[in-house]
Amino acid sequence: MKLDPVSLRLFVSVIEKGTIAAAAKREHIAAAAVSKRLSELEALLDAQLLVRSNKGITPTAAGVSLLYLARSALNNLNDIVVQMRDYAHGLRGSVQVLANISAITQFMPALIRSFMDRYPLIDIALQERESLAITQAVAQNQADIGIFTRLPHGTDVEVYRFREDKLVLLVPDNHPLAGRDSVRFEEALDEPFVALRSGTHLNFQLIKAANDVGRSLKIRMEVSNYDALGLMVQAGIGLGVMPLGSVGLYNLANIRTVDLDEPWARRELSLCVRSREGLSSAARLFFDHLLNDQAR
Repeated sequence: MKLDPVSLRLFVSVIEKGTIAAAAKREHIAAAAVSKRLSELEALLDAQLLVRSNKGITPTAAGVSLLYLARSALNNLNDIVVQMRDYAHGLRGSVQVLANISAITQFMPALIRSFMDRYPLIDIALQERESLAITQAVAQNQADIGIFTRLPHGTDVEVYRFREDKLVLLVPDNHPLAGRDSVRFEEALDEPFVALRSGTHLNFQLIKAANDVGRSLKIRMEVSNYDALGLMVQAGIGLGVMPLGSVGLYNLANIRTVDLDEPWARRELSLCVRSREGLSSAARLFFDHLLNDQAR
């Protein structure tokens, strides 16, 4: 015979109820079966666990020790069941998310915070990637959810509208364009630019926009994030373009933002998944949170 949770539960029940008959009634099992289980338990552990008398059953010193151990073991087993049920219902688990820098800086902190407040046992693993790499990674099962700037991607993923952001021109406050409410991108192309690194959607967007008007983009420096981009513009190294929602995150003195009077300056950010129906319970909860959150 091996130690099993049924025997431990019956042992605990007998001590709590004081008699085998009462324990048998509570556990919906025959009294003879309870008595047999107790005898087998004592034989297995090679210790007398109970003292039987006409007044009922009391535990020996060994029985008291086993009582605490059994309760702890049974609670641990129950916790396993509860946790597994949490996984099944999406209340526990982990979600792999890839997002571009625009989504991360503008939207993800507040969305992750509000989700974690509601589902504290679900871990969100967020990594920054470039938009095209995000759709490819999701299609290849390297992440559950991707958030990217909408663009032709040629991958087999489902795409859903997420948010919209607005690109603005960053200029030093002593620049001739600083006093303008809006400008056409073409008006700024005589100036050198600080741009995000090659491969990012924004870098591609600016080069394409310049090419569309028969001009070239003079990139003086490429950087890896918006913070560095703003600091370089602040230092007078060149003009820059970044989402308006990201500008306020950085303490950039002596910088002005000017609206870009271009249709491409308003961009759609999208969610992608391999299959919405195929998401794990935890990933589905986070996906629905991203899709349905009203704080837009």
